[in-house]
Amino acid sequence: MSSTVSSNGRVDTDPTAHTLPHVSRLDGRVLWRISELAFRHPYRMALAMVATALGAGFQLFVPQFLGRAVDQAQGLLAGAAATGVRTEAVDALLLTAMLLVAVSLLRGIFTMVQNYQGEVVGHFIAHHLRLAYYRKLQTLSLSWHDQVHTGDLMTRGILDIEGVRMFVTTGMLRVILLGILIGGGFVILFRIDQVLALVAFGFVPFVGVSASISRIRLRDIWLQLQNELSVLTRAMEENLGGIRVVRAFAAQAHELARFDRISRRALRISHRRVELFVRNTAQMNFAFFLTMGAVLWIGGVKTIEGTLTLGQLTQFLAFMAILQMPIRQIGWMSNSVARASTCGGRLFSVLDVAPSISDAPEARDLEVSKGVLRYEDVDFSYPAVAADARTLSDVSFEARPGQIVGIVGPPGSGKSTIAQLVGRYYDVTGGRITIDGQDIRTISLTSLRRAVSIIQQDAFLFTASISHNVAYGNPWAESTKIERSAAVAQLHDHIMSLSTGYDTLVGERGLSLSGGQRQRMSIARSILPDSAVLVLDDSTAAVDAATEARLQDAIADISRTRAVIIIAHRLSSLRHADMILFLEHGRIVERGSRQELVALGGRFAELHRLQTASPDTSP
Repeated sequence: MSSTVSSNGRVDTDPTAHTLPHVSRLDGRVLWRISELAFRHPYRMALAMVATALGAGFQLFVPQFLGRAVDQAQGLLAGAAATGVRTEAVDALLLTAMLLVAVSLLRGIFTMVQNYQGEVVGHFIAHHLRLAYYRKLQTLSLSWHDQVHTGDLMTRGILDIEGVRMFVTTGMLRVILLGILIGGGFVILFRIDQVLALVAFGFVPFVGVSASISRIRLRDIWLQLQNELSVLTRAMEENLGGIRVVRAFAAQAHELARFDRISRRALRISHRRVELFVRNTAQMNFAFFLTMGAVLWIGGVKTIEGTLTLGQLTQFLAFMAILQMPIRQIGWMSNSVARASTCGGRLFSVLDVAPSISDAPEARDLEVSKGVLRYEDVDFSYPAVAADARTLSDVSFEARPGQIVGIVGPPGSGKSTIAQLVGRYYDVTGGRITIDGQDIRTISLTSLRRAVSIIQQDAFLFTASISHNVAYGNPWAESTKIERSAAVAQLHDHIMSLSTGYDTLVGERGLSLSGGQRQRMSIARSILPDSAVLVLDDSTAAVDAATEARLQDAIADISRTRAVIIIAHRLSSLRHADMILFLEHGRIVERGSRQELVALGGRFAELHRLQTASPDTSP
């Protein structure tokens, strides 16, 4: 990840480096895919859509009953003034009032069903996307994860899913609601007075154009905002992950200023989004009230001339009042569509990635007979590196059960890459790796990783009990096996000295333990499964010399039934190695036993002299 030096001398990590690609501005397919997810629950969606239609339909009756009530009240007053009798008119007015209450009640019930079912479907979509997204992240290769920041992935898995979830209620169902209200209302009013109906709905084209323009601009702003929120999440995740480093160098003020800069960028974009939304909504409201004023003026003149009753004018005004909220919702709907398109596009850009490491079409389970691991003329280049820059070249060796193979070499020589390839976290670019003659690219990943235990340099632990951390590779392991693995890792005595023993909770990422204890717990976790191949990638670097000696003796004891590869910088870690490989620039330049390599007088002998020389004789 690229970095810059700030004015106060501290290094600022470039928050935009290695981000995921931007999504396309064409959003039709994204919205269609979200709609398909909604219709995976056909009964609930059908119920929500029917309830929306019925709720809108009953709402159309409200202005009609209000207009009838006005005409009935006017007739009632006129009749009472003329004859003094008003019984039938009162009954008619009472009936209209009861119908108005009933229609309003039914509208409320169907609106409640619409909102409930819409929210349920939205949460089903969120649940589906959350699982699919997490499952995809578990299957994507390490070469992909190497180029993407964890904070960006977290933002997409939380905020973007929320943006997609809301599309059902604020987008899909709202389209139905507005379509029925505007279309049905226009038909009803057009039958009363064609000219006044055209005037009443004259604002609709303006609103449609304004909403479309707003949707496009809002989508771009939403994309910028989501990207900035991803950067913000990355900054927070990095800061909390390195909180000890921040405190050690008294960099709290620097980190706070850095976080504030990123937060202010997100705030400015949020202000632009709010400004655009409010301005668009204000324009639509102005067009609406301007139209309403024109209806009141023209309709009032027609009422005075006797071509329009007061009740009919009331219907027009009531329809306009009812449409006031849906008109505002057009702006919200545009905002929802823009957000769903942006968030959905960002999510699908991850979900559509094809893993570069996956099971072959006819992959079979690994059949372990002897447990012989063999590297045959292996070449490898990392995907992010130039094709002609090889990390490994022509690497060939064999590891058998009962044999310990040690690998040493300067930093960057390719030692850890050998460990990554045997677990098929990356695929070789030349040659092949076999276990009992089976190319690991032709066998299932699950069976391969059951047969190969790799102890990484970074001893990652989960926030769980010690027993759960040790048994992570075999959750059904008996307590005696867990304790035996911890004993091999020289950790059992320390665990038993704790007040709650194996039930002791390990803090976040194992920070409540020392570096050596975390490494030994990682060793215990990898030893527990009955794997045919055990790879230790510099996994005792933080362990003291006396403990490491006991640990190496225990590993030598279990190597009788497993092929063991030990990658190390300290030669003391290889005192039980049967064969040692010296790597340089990705090639094996020396191989043999410790005695043979020392006698050879080459690079290993030089390293051996440096690490075994006493302080008195060292230059």
